[in-house]
Amino acid sequence: MTQSQRPHRLAVTGGIGSGKSHICRMLADQGLPIFYCDDEAKRLIRHDAEIRRRLTALIGPDVYDQDGRLVKPVLAAWICGSKAQAAQVDAIVHPRVAEVFNAWVAAHSESAVVVMECALLYESGFDRLVDEVVAVAVPEDLRLQRVIDRDGVTPEKARAWMALQMPETEKLRRADYVVRNDADAHLQADLALLYKKLSLTQQA
Repeated sequence: MTQSQRPHRLAVTGGIGSGKSHICRMLADQGLPIFYCDDEAKRLIRHDAEIRRRLTALIGPDVYDQDGRLVKPVLAAWICGSKAQAAQVDAIVHPRVAEVFNAWVAAHSESAVVVMECALLYESGFDRLVDEVVAVAVPEDLRLQRVIDRDGVTPEKARAWMALQMPETEKLRRADYVVRNDADAHLQADLALLYKKLSLTQQA
C-alpha cells in the first residue's frame, strides 16, 4: 500500500477521565474503524509468546502463573515501582502494538479514515504513526470526579494516576483538533467541525 493509498490516520488522545472511549464510540457510529491501543497491549501481554518471554526475563517467573496466565498484581507492582521500570515494560510492549496497528491499518485500506485511541500517544511516541491528532479536553476537576466515580478510588489515588500522564496543556498544544467533552453543546459543536474536516480529508 503506497503513501497516497493508505487511509488517513487519526489519533484520539486525552487524560484519564476525559472520555476518549466515548468520543471513539461516536466516531465509530460515523462508520470509522477504531483501534484501541490499551486493549491491544493487554491482549499482547496475555497471549504474545515473545512478550511473555521477555516480561518473565525482566520481572521474574511469578508474572505468569503455571498455566501461562498473566498475574496482573505482579505486573502492576513492577510498573508502579518506578518510571524506569514502567519504561522497561513499555519498551517490550509498545513496538509490538505499533506493528499490530500498522497491520490493522493495511487491513482497512478501503477506509478513507481510521482511528487510533491512545491515552499515552505522545509518551509512547505513537504520534509518529498517525497523520493528525484529536485531543479530548475536560477541566481537571471534572476529570478527577469522573475517575473517582468510575473506579471507586480516593481523590488522592485519582490525582496520582493523573500525575503520571503528560499535562493536558501540552497535549492540547500539540494536537491538530480539540474536542471539548465537558458539556453537550461544546461536544456537539466540536464534533460537527471535526466531521466536516474529516469529510474534506476523505475527498482529498
